[in-house]
Amino acid sequence: MGRGKRGDSAIKQPMEATPVSTEVRQSFSFKIVLPSPNASAASILSRPVYILGLRSLRGCFSGLLKGHRQRAQSHSICSSPQASFESPSKLTEQPPKYVSLSSCCDFSVGLDGRKPPSYDPGPLKEMYRPEVLATIEAKLTELEPELRSLSLTIHDHPETMFEERRHAHDVLTAFLAVRGWAVTPHYLGLATAWRAERAHRGGRVLGVNAEMDALPGLGHACGHNLIAVAGVGVALAVFAALRAHDTPGTVVLLGTPAEESGCGKQLLLDRGGYEGMDACVMCHPAAGATQALGIAPTLALQVIDVEYFGHPAHAAFVPWEGVNALDAAFVAYSSISALRQQIKPAHRVHGVVSGRDWTPNVIPDYAKMSWIVRAGAWDEVEGLRDRVIRCLEAASMATGCKHKITLGDRYFDMRQNRVLAGDLAVTAQRQYGVPTVVRDDAVPASTDFGNVSYALPAVHPTYNIPAAPGAQNHTAGFTKAARTLEAHAATMLTARMLALTAFRVLDDDVFFRDVRRVFEEDRAAR
Repeated sequence: MGRGKRGDSAIKQPMEATPVSTEVRQSFSFKIVLPSPNASAASILSRPVYILGLRSLRGCFSGLLKGHRQRAQSHSICSSPQASFESPSKLTEQPPKYVSLSSCCDFSVGLDGRKPPSYDPGPLKEMYRPEVLATIEAKLTELEPELRSLSLTIHDHPETMFEERRHAHDVLTAFLAVRGWAVTPHYLGLATAWRAERAHRGGRVLGVNAEMDALPGLGHACGHNLIAVAGVGVALAVFAALRAHDTPGTVVLLGTPAEESGCGKQLLLDRGGYEGMDACVMCHPAAGATQALGIAPTLALQVIDVEYFGHPAHAAFVPWEGVNALDAAFVAYSSISALRQQIKPAHRVHGVVSGRDWTPNVIPDYAKMSWIVRAGAWDEVEGLRDRVIRCLEAASMATGCKHKITLGDRYFDMRQNRVLAGDLAVTAQRQYGVPTVVRDDAVPASTDFGNVSYALPAVHPTYNIPAAPGAQNHTAGFTKAARTLEAHAATMLTARMLALTAFRVLDDDVFFRDVRRVFEEDRAAR
């Protein structure tokens, strides 16, 4: 995920527990805890579905706008014993015995393993089309060794933003072209973007995203090699299910460059890359010791660059003839540091200073600062951004420097579609026993997939991969973790879950109407 993102794990303790229907209630924030898939039918029907932390919402993310929101105590999502990192099918490599590690995963979203109170809302509904899931599983099992090789070659040839053309672009497009997909390389004038499409009897259009970019100096420290093969796997599995079950539908897989910096998905949006899609899905790895899913909004952000232009002078002989650009930067930094006391707990402002040809005996005539402003929703970012800009302008006035302010990338907050999220959570827990949390408050991270979620219904779950203590996203330790067989197994398991929800978008008219209704309600409430 983009631009040095971090988050923390949290769970909201319910004031009271309330029995609800097993249908996903779209007006609530929820955490679903379901019985083990190995339980007998009789025991499953006699056990409840628990939904904790219920609260009435005007819209999917209205809680982000509450100034009095108090952050809950952090809990590790990795403490749950319900799921481990075992490969969902046999691979050509045999994974070593995995030892659970404590995790400081910044992207986890709150499972603490405590048993919820006992309420019985009635019998569970049947899972959506198990025969389709069987087709999806079979296809991904068939593809697993090839997807593993694809992941490793991308991991071992890391490419940063807009440089993915040397390797990732070519190997991914070639992989899809030989399997009969209509591939458009260098899509919409972006050298490292691509599109692959395949249809069965028309129908609605599903979008799937595959990220590819690495981090400078760290390689795939955010696991985009896993995201790439997850996208490929989901797309191929959904199409296999469409054809096997004679279901109308079209799958469009987009290779999206420059997520870490550069906001590549917004460039594709601006050029029409998402037009015609009815929904879009992807997934993202995070560090954690046991398999779990988290579905939560993320922070919006705005990048701001400011340049200060002064006048050089000898720092000892005639310093009064100089206009100090570095002073302007320090005044701006101090002003923003003071501002931080008056911003909301979930808001973030962070930046760096750079210059050119600085030496202690010359008054600096140039300084540059790069800032990132984050908040739980885009309208909050706009308000905070304006306050930061006033600090930058005041520094110019105080020091006599000229200045130039440039607004850079803008990443919108993630608007997770509640219907898609609820369906995915049911599949994860009912079929695979994977603990899942869906929550309405943002994790302190950002991604350009948030921009996609403003344009059409979307879901973006995070899933755990095992990593050494302290090896959270954007560290060298996570780069190593993203290459392991256990990480690949967790990715393929997540692809199975996500593919069934994605298939349902194309297959179930009532389900899709609910997906679209919730999206329109959320858009009206922004």
